[in-house]
This record gives sequence, C-alpha cells and structure tokens, in this order.
Amino acid sequence: MTDASRRPIQISLPDTGLDEWNATREPLESGWLTQGPKVAAFEKAFAARHEVRHALATTSCTTALHLILAALEIGPGDEVVVPAFTWVATANVVLYCGATPVLADVDPVSYNLTAETVKAVVSPRTRAIIAVHLFGLCADVDAIREAVPGVPVIEDAACAAGSSLRGRPAGTLGVAGAFSFHPRKSITTGEGGMATTQDDALAERMAVLRSHGASISEEQRHAGPRPYLLPEFNLLGFNYRMTDLQGAVGLVQLGKLDRYIDERERWASWYRRELQGLHWLRTPKAPEGSRHGWQSFVCWVDPARAPRPRNEIMAHLQEQGIATRPGTHAVHLLGLYRQKYGFAPESFPQAAACDANTMAIPLHNRMEAGDYARVAQALQALG
Repeated sequence: MTDASRRPIQISLPDTGLDEWNATREPLESGWLTQGPKVAAFEKAFAARHEVRHALATTSCTTALHLILAALEIGPGDEVVVPAFTWVATANVVLYCGATPVLADVDPVSYNLTAETVKAVVSPRTRAIIAVHLFGLCADVDAIREAVPGVPVIEDAACAAGSSLRGRPAGTLGVAGAFSFHPRKSITTGEGGMATTQDDALAERMAVLRSHGASISEEQRHAGPRPYLLPEFNLLGFNYRMTDLQGAVGLVQLGKLDRYIDERERWASWYRRELQGLHWLRTPKAPEGSRHGWQSFVCWVDPARAPRPRNEIMAHLQEQGIATRPGTHAVHLLGLYRQKYGFAPESFPQAAACDANTMAIPLHNRMEAGDYARVAQALQALG
C-alpha cells in the first residue's frame, strides 16, 4: 500500500502556499494591518472580476449579509424569505435585524429556492428574499424576481465566487450579493467576506455601516490635511472591516479563481462519468447557461436503492480515510428554529429530505488524480 493510498482525503483543503505567504510581507512591513490599501485593491479586483460596480470586503459572509439587510433598513415587523435548506447563518442574519425569517422549501435537484417555493410564502410583510447559490450553483434569481416583483432579492453567494447564470456573474443578479472566503470555499482569506451591489446609494450606506457608522473612513482621515478631525457618527454601525493581511491574501487567491474553478469542473465531470453506473447515487450537474463554482460536489443518496443508509455509507468511507459531509442542514430541524417557530420535519419536506439524503464527497484543488480514483473506487465497491 503506497503513502497516497493511505493518506486521508479531506472533504476540503485551501490551496495556499508561498504566494500567499509572500503577499502578507508588505502589510506586515508597512505596519498597515487593518483595512487599508490591500483591502481596497482586493475590492477593486473582485468587483472587476464579477462585473459589479461596488465590492466591500467584510469579516465574513455572515457580516456581509447582515450589512446588506441593515443598509436596506430591514427591522422588526419585516419578513425575509430564506431557503429551508441552507447554512444557518442565512436565517440568523434576519434575526440579527429583529425581523422574521420565513422559510421556503427548495428544489430537490438544484437544492435552491425556486420562483414557486418563494411565491408560496410571501406576504404583505415580505421586505426581501435571500436566494442562496448553494454549493456554487446560482439560483434562478430572474425567475424569483418575476414571480415576486418589487421585492429585493439578495444573493447569498457564499459558495459562488466565479459562478454565473446566463452570462451574468453571481453578485450582479440581485440588489446585492454576499460572498464567503472561509477555507472551505474555492478561494480563501481565512475568514472573510464581500458584499457587492450595483446600487451607488446602497454601497455608500454599507460602507458607513461597516465601520461603526463613521462619516469618513480611516483611510480618508489618515490621508487628510486635518489630523485633528474625528468622524461624525449618525448611524449605529458595526466593525465589519477586513484586515489588510487578509486583503493581500485575497488578491493572490482571486488571481487563481478561474483556474481553480476550471480544475474543479474537470473533476466534477470525471466524477459524473465514473459514478454514472451507481443507480443509487445522483451526482450534481450544472444546467445549460450557468457556470457552477463547484464549492462542493454534493450527491443524492437514494434511500430506497442505496446498499446502506447514507450515514452508514459515510461512516464506511471515513474508515477508509475518505471524508464526507451532509450537504448542509435543514434550518427548520435545528433546535433554535424548532423551539422558536414550532416547526416539524414535514413543515418543509424537500429540505428535510435533502438534510437526510445529501452527501458531499471530496472535491478541491489539493486533490490528485489518485485521490479521486480512491473516492470513486470506494463508492463503486459498495455496489
């Protein structure tokens, strides 16, 4: 048995190295460690790559989403539609604003919201819709907007850096978008996020709210001729600023984004070919006209046809050194939301089924051909 056949295959590993290490040298030597020129350069490059007027770096995708909602003045008495199958932060940010998250079921193939599931839950109190581009596949924001005209759609593009729909990049499909640079994403800054928008007034408000509600930024104050001036504070803001160390790493990572996605696409296609004979496993694909970001390769384990229950399959793969994860969770099954809103499993049947039957298998830019072969062979051996 070779070392390659024994080593664990992680569900995800960030592809970082000497380039990122060297990028941190300038901010460390200059002493400008907080939000500064490297963050500004990262924002400019991210906006250019995603064809959006404004990009504002934040501490996480969660804070980017919260910043968008706060800038839209979402508050008590308002409702925001969110998917019932998503990472909990999508719903939590609505609670942060004192508003009510209204769950909508998802499509069991794309795992995303649809126009029909959204339309079924909107009310006169609906102030916004958060459409998640789950696992890197863009939700059909255009169809959702047509189904519910006049209600702003926010993109939770945590998994979707570099993704697009009908030639339009994620982050430009709704009124605003929020991206994640967590290490499980295709590009990383450690923790970190980005808010995007084409709306000048919304971007200006987010920029103020991101930095405690200050009327002028630290960069403006340091560069100005009157050092004795302090900013005015007319809004209750937050400290959601990215550091220049992260911005420097983000610039390097962003330069590799398209290569990373191309590589993931090749191996996603390889997985689909290799695993097509498994009648119990449905592999994901991207519809015509979309560019999937492939943050994760999330399969559907058919409970009626699988040789073992999903959890037993996952445990078996773990014993062989192959990490897997459920796709994500059904929000209505989590304790906070069960207790607060009295949800039952059948409240959102598709989300509950996704919670029970999805399985992400390893797909990332640190894997080698032998790793992919091991994963496929382990699944094929199950029958």
